[in-house]
Amino acid sequence: MQLLKYLSLICLLLSIAGLAIAQSGGAAGRSTVWKIDNLKKIAGLPVEVLGEPQVVKTDRGKAILFDGIDDGIFIEQNPLAGASTFTIEAIFRPDAGGEKEQRWLHIEDTENVESRAMLETRLNGNEWFLDTFLKSGDNRMPLFAENFKHPLGRWYHIALVYDGSEMRHYVDGKLELTGKINFKTFGKGITSIGVRQNKVYWFKGAVLKARFTNRVVNPREFLD
Repeated sequence: MQLLKYLSLICLLLSIAGLAIAQSGGAAGRSTVWKIDNLKKIAGLPVEVLGEPQVVKTDRGKAILFDGIDDGIFIEQNPLAGASTFTIEAIFRPDAGGEKEQRWLHIEDTENVESRAMLETRLNGNEWFLDTFLKSGDNRMPLFAENFKHPLGRWYHIALVYDGSEMRHYVDGKLELTGKINFKTFGKGITSIGVRQNKVYWFKGAVLKARFTNRVVNPREFLD
């Protein structure tokens, strides 16, 4: 009898531990990582290719190189569908010689009220700065970080975080700007990389990977 009681207790403890792990994994599992390393499928999703972007080997691994003229890719999915809080991260390398304005990661909600999230760069000589943008119906918020300039031609991590009321963005883990916006829960949609979805403001440089998480990600948890 004692043995049965011990076994029952062990099973109960294992069940509780398993539930805790499952819940933790569920939170972590709400992240989707896209390796931007080929032109056929990204995260198992078909890729529509514009122009002639190139898959290149870099010191960080394979990436897609965009020429800043007519290269882009479209993926028919919004990886943040259903999210009311979210974090968008990317590792990218902006190169010299591109347009002054480049809107290079664009998520568009095609199901509900017009909503979008965008990662953009602005070039200023041999430097760039981050411009991020959220729109939800008539609500919109740009974070135009013109006072935070960075050298071109090297890799950066950037993040756009929305916590349900406030938007903020980071470069290499450092907070640059914040702003308040009421953003409706994302619906189904389309993602483009290398260009805005109306095919203007092309990006020149390389994109290595992106991660989309339907919760707030703290800087210490950011993508490597």
